[in-house]
Amino acid sequence: MRSANTLLRKIVRSSVLPFAAQHGMKKDLFPLSRTLSLSLCLKQDKSCEPSEKLDLDEWKKVMRSGLQEEVSETVSEPKELSSLAAARETLEMWRLAGRAVPENISEEQLKTFMECPSKSAKKKYLKYLHLKELYKKIDKRKMDEKRERRLEAQAQESKTDETKKSPFVCLWSSTMDRAYNWRAAQSMIFGQPLVFDMSYEKEMSVREVTNTVKQIVMSESSNRRSVDPFHIHFCNFKDDSLYHREFIKQYKEAWGKLLITVTDQCYTEIFPKDKLIYLTADSPKVMKTFDHNKIYIVGSMVDKSIKRGVSLARAKRLGLETAALPLEKYLLWSTGAKNLTLDQMMHILLTLKDTADWKKALEFVPKRKYCGFVDKPVKELKKTLDLINTLKLGKRREEVERQFAKNYPKK
Repeated sequence: MRSANTLLRKIVRSSVLPFAAQHGMKKDLFPLSRTLSLSLCLKQDKSCEPSEKLDLDEWKKVMRSGLQEEVSETVSEPKELSSLAAARETLEMWRLAGRAVPENISEEQLKTFMECPSKSAKKKYLKYLHLKELYKKIDKRKMDEKRERRLEAQAQESKTDETKKSPFVCLWSSTMDRAYNWRAAQSMIFGQPLVFDMSYEKEMSVREVTNTVKQIVMSESSNRRSVDPFHIHFCNFKDDSLYHREFIKQYKEAWGKLLITVTDQCYTEIFPKDKLIYLTADSPKVMKTFDHNKIYIVGSMVDKSIKRGVSLARAKRLGLETAALPLEKYLLWSTGAKNLTLDQMMHILLTLKDTADWKKALEFVPKRKYCGFVDKPVKELKKTLDLINTLKLGKRREEVERQFAKNYPKK
């Protein structure tokens, strides 16, 4: 049997295969159902089992597909690696050329960079990554600086706590607090009233109300530390209002212990109208002297948009006398509105009450708003300014110079 099979194979190889190779015939032209009968002798007595049939074409297809997959996997991996390496090299070249390229780039970002359709798109993408990395560095630097400042503040607080723990400082602070509280308590009985009008909550935003409350807190502290403090009244004050909530945030537990008068009544119901003077920058009447028998009203308002005439209109509706500070009389006003903060108004009124000196009082006006104090009357200064303007224009130069020499002779 074996000899017959070997003989058959030799005949096929010697005759059929050379003929097919000469005429360019493909292997697929052979019959698809070629089979090879194999006999296996598995028993010791060499008895032959029925022959198993194996399809060679199917076996070749399976082997070829497996080899192709392995080859494609092995080829694609080095291709991807080589393309990534080439992309990294281009990035390094662009970085050396001074273009906006990120210092650190991940594989996903590199793949998206490679998938960009054009060179301009690649540049834009790298610029985006560069800016993103730059913003991260800036945020990190800011966080580090903030951490350092916080640590420095904690160190200073620990130092101040150590100084506060000393018995002399504790005794001094406690005695001064008692003295200030005693003055404030006396002002509630004998002091001159000062009214804060708390009816402007609807005219302001939440941020403006917060700023107003902070300024009133500073005003109250400076009033409590003065030699002759005012008796402060919060009129038109509503419970559970925005003012009320902000005051509780600022004072916390000390809100109920303040030596001031808080009421929801209007000041016209508490005091006689002929003694009330509403201080507003829009008033046509200028305040000349500080009157100790009058009761001054200050509008509790921080107006960022400078809404003119709000407090003046309210005073006119109530039929009250109004007054404005004589800023133009004593100050060479340069820029900005003539509205002052509430703590500045408190300092000015306290100084006027103690000294009656406008120059000392108006030193609390911010220096960025005026050039200096007026030495001569305002009319003479206006004349000089008019003369200087005419000199600049060149009209009647000699006459103007003579008039200027007459009005202001040399000493």
